[in-house]
Amino acid sequence: MATFEPKNPGYRAAAIAMFDGQPAMHTLGIVIVRLGPGEVELAMLHSQAFTQQNGFVHAGIITAGLDNACGVAAFTLMPHEADILTVEFKTTLLAPARGERFVFKAEVIKPGRTLTFCEAKAFAEHDGKTTLIATMTGTLMAMLPRVAAPRVGTVVHA
Repeated sequence: MATFEPKNPGYRAAAIAMFDGQPAMHTLGIVIVRLGPGEVELAMLHSQAFTQQNGFVHAGIITAGLDNACGVAAFTLMPHEADILTVEFKTTLLAPARGERFVFKAEVIKPGRTLTFCEAKAFAEHDGKTTLIATMTGTLMAMLPRVAAPRVGTVVHA
């Protein structure tokens, strides 16, 4: 894994605050386990409420965990004035999501001024074993404040 230097010295507090501001993560019971520049590990306990017709955790729930892990990892490298938004992701489901606990690990592969590319993996822990159940590649966008340009025909005085 590459070593990155955060643009925001307060990246940890900012990333935790951003994560804590998401009601969806609270609803799913997803928590931050580990956090560093350009990387994160999230975890979630199994809930019957999140299963599909075969008793596996629904792919949408697993995808939400992976997407959020990519977002938090990318956010740790963004400037303090940035917010974040996912612009694209691809998920590959490798095994049924069966387990007592699910772990979502993401890392930044290529940070950029506007777009950051991440990779993530989801693991299921079951009967003392850990199984890779899904992977994701994601592109996240830094949403930076915009300075309004003068309107056409407007005179700007210095």
